Amino acid sequence: MFFCKKRNINGFLLIDKPIGISSNNALQQVKNIFNAKKAGYIGTLDPLASGILPVCFGESTKFAYYLNDIDKRYNVIAKLGEKTSTFDSDGIITKKRIISFTNLELNNALKELTGAINQIPSMYSAIKYNGIPLYKYARQGLNVIRNTRQVQIYKLSLVEKKNNLIELNVHCSKGTYIRTLIDDLGEKLGCGAHVVSLRRTAIGLFSCTQLVTIPDLTELLHKENINTLDNLLMPIDTPISFLPKVYLSQKQSYNFKLGQQIDFKSNIKNSLVRVLEQEEQVFIGLGKIYIEAKLIPHRLISLSTN
Repeated sequence: MFFCKKRNINGFLLIDKPIGISSNNALQQVKNIFNAKKAGYIGTLDPLASGILPVCFGESTKFAYYLNDIDKRYNVIAKLGEKTSTFDSDGIITKKRIISFTNLELNNALKELTGAINQIPSMYSAIKYNGIPLYKYARQGLNVIRNTRQVQIYKLSLVEKKNNLIELNVHCSKGTYIRTLIDDLGEKLGCGAHVVSLRRTAIGLFSCTQLVTIPDLTELLHKENINTLDNLLMPIDTPISFLPKVYLSQKQSYNFKLGQQIDFKSNIKNSLVRVLEQEEQVFIGLGKIYIEAKLIPHRLISLSTN
């Protein structure tokens, strides 16, 4: 089934990004399947990695920023005894060492890498230097000085260790580089290590149970009609579903959509809120309630989507 004109669609979807393609490649495939005019993804996954890739369509992209700050969970398998140039199996082995650590040393290393830790991003990361991703410098054999950044590792738990492979579950803050974490672990254990498998299993409250695959979407497109695909989309405000809801009357809603602040009594103080029109139960935008009982428009959706 083919469509010529790109469509204005709005909503949110959790894609199961496959191994072997970039996050942007996955986005473009999904965007083409939906024939969407505007779409973006949240949280880059390396080609080596699979798992949750949130995709926002249309007006939902206005709220993608707020999901960037949410904590994430990963399952990672690392190979011990080998350090690579990229900290994963796509790189060149730069050093081989004997694996000789004890279980106690492993537990201590995991504890040392839990909590607030400092990381130096890999040269093969997507962080930009002078507007250019670091990995582009790395491919030219250039090394750029990177600033240390602090991240939070809420939980780092051992799933299994078998021969020269170790499997871990990681619960971490935004900005954490799992490849760097594994490289640091390898150094603490004195043998080196690199990522061979990485899967993102959760972003905030979103988990793998809500995922759809690109092949499934393609099959639906050819078997059903475009409306069947659209029915998979979650509401526009899904990226900010962790924020409280408030409801406005028709008159209040009209004024709010014009960008006017509203007198609004609530137990919520000094917080961002999702604003819905009470009669239609329609999301109209993001607002902020201040202590002086005022609801101020913060980010509105276009009126044409209502």
